[in-house]
Amino acid sequence: MFGYICKRVGLALLVALTVSVLAFFLLHLSGDPAIAMAGEGAREADIEAVRKAYGLDRPLLVQYADWVWKLLHGDFGTSVYFKTAVGPLVFDKLGATLILGFCALGVALLISVPLGVLAAVYKNSWIDRICLALAVLGQALPNFFFALLLIMLFSISLGLLPVSGSDDWQHFVMPAIALGYYVAPAFMRLIRAGMIEVLGADYIRTARAKGLPAGKVIFKHALRNAIVPVVALAAVQLGFLLGGSVVIETIFALNGLGYLAYQSITFKDFPVMQVIVLMLSGIYVLLTLASDIANAWLDPRIRVA
Repeated sequence: MFGYICKRVGLALLVALTVSVLAFFLLHLSGDPAIAMAGEGAREADIEAVRKAYGLDRPLLVQYADWVWKLLHGDFGTSVYFKTAVGPLVFDKLGATLILGFCALGVALLISVPLGVLAAVYKNSWIDRICLALAVLGQALPNFFFALLLIMLFSISLGLLPVSGSDDWQHFVMPAIALGYYVAPAFMRLIRAGMIEVLGADYIRTARAKGLPAGKVIFKHALRNAIVPVVALAAVQLGFLLGGSVVIETIFALNGLGYLAYQSITFKDFPVMQVIVLMLSGIYVLLTLASDIANAWLDPRIRVA
């Protein structure tokens, strides 16, 4: 197990290094940051002043090495638009995005686990078709459109939930539902396929032959084994939820990383954009590493292989 963990950690560090390279060079190769920060119609002297002030007149490799060195020492740079240190600015917004991501993941599991189990138990029945139809609808419906429908229903028509802000738990209900329903179909299909396979296994037939209650057979024996692949998918989907919350956070004006990313792109705030991309990618890598270790612990065949 220790050797497996060391290999996965080494791979995660390599991926993190690759992500840092991409986060730095892709943003620079998308255009001249000095021109973007100086603004349209800026004079050449102003552009040169910005280039020198932010060290953009040096070779890219030197800029990258300096950026990584500062990151390792806790210096994330200074925001061009907000005129403040990037580190406190980004970490202040991280909490709202994490809350939204975990809440959306919880919503996705609350929707997908019952539907997946029902679809597997009543395979090829009208219940199975309804569950699959709900899954297809969730993946086909754009989350921003679904978010607008939720606003019209719960905020404008019923007046139950606030439209924007992130002051209390009520502000996260509609964003979590909009994001969670979008990723629920992937969980639902995986659970359905796993349950169908497990329910046909010999030990399930033996459990039924012993006269065990149907609920105990399904939830204690079948679901427990079918849920193992969901651990890996949950980590991947949580990373997707954290990184893909830009649109939802913008619609609901949540004070999180997604909304900050939208602002930094709008105002061409390159230092903030770089740190957000690097941070979300790092969280994604850590979640994937944690899921690999959890799967190896749950299923010894993985670490043996």
